[in-house]
Amino acid sequence: MVVLAMVVLAMAMLAQPAAATETAVRVSITSAPAPRFTPVRSPQGKSSDVAARPNRAYFGNLQASNDARHTADWIVDSADNQGRPFIVVDKKDARVYLFDPGGRIRVAAPALLGMARGDHSVPGIGDREYSDMPLDTRTTPAGRFVAEIGVNTRGEDVVWVDYVAAVSLHRVVTSNAGERRLQRLATPTPLDNRISYGCINVPAQFYEKVVSPAFAGRGGIVYVLPEMSTPREVFASYNVEEWSHAVVHTRQDTGMAAAAAAGQ
Repeated sequence: MVVLAMVVLAMAMLAQPAAATETAVRVSITSAPAPRFTPVRSPQGKSSDVAARPNRAYFGNLQASNDARHTADWIVDSADNQGRPFIVVDKKDARVYLFDPGGRIRVAAPALLGMARGDHSVPGIGDREYSDMPLDTRTTPAGRFVAEIGVNTRGEDVVWVDYVAAVSLHRVVTSNAGERRLQRLATPTPLDNRISYGCINVPAQFYEKVVSPAFAGRGGIVYVLPEMSTPREVFASYNVEEWSHAVVHTRQDTGMAAAAAAGQ
């Protein structure tokens, strides 16, 4: 378990054309506030949530939405992440949660997302220039994505989420000071986090210190939660607690039936 304290956001950014991430030029904003990293307490021995509830994700002391918890629990219970680290992107809360392969939370961080609300990318959007991307096309698509680290056309590393739609997770772009992206990351509300063309912008140190090492090698899975529908509709997920109760009741009914048959 990695325990992260509040850190000061370093000035780093990523540039690429429309078929990759958003164009960036290095600038200096000395007054930028710190991003909202959230430290997580380590579970203590066998009394932890992980030991007591092995089929659920461990969020530690983090606050998370019901949709984020539902999805993470389902991922762990169903082993949908296939033994890889995974990220849950909560678009409604503009938060990113990174888990190890066993479903233990490592750290959470704020994120900037597509300016337009919606769960689908416009066909062919990855081949368009920015000037040919109206506001309503700038969405961050929802879904399950097998992601890996790659490079953009300028040789800078990103985590490709949806390569065809040119959607990646990368360091926050700060080339346009008027967009105030660093300040948006630091505010306590998600209401001002919709600013990108569809890519997922995260604090530079979060990307470099946590995401990049975790996804090096085999990559991982990125689950982008929907905002126009439900996780069950997008992932075909299930409620772990309801499923567990159903399994227990089925076993009990089977046991009773077997006992009754044996007594006849």
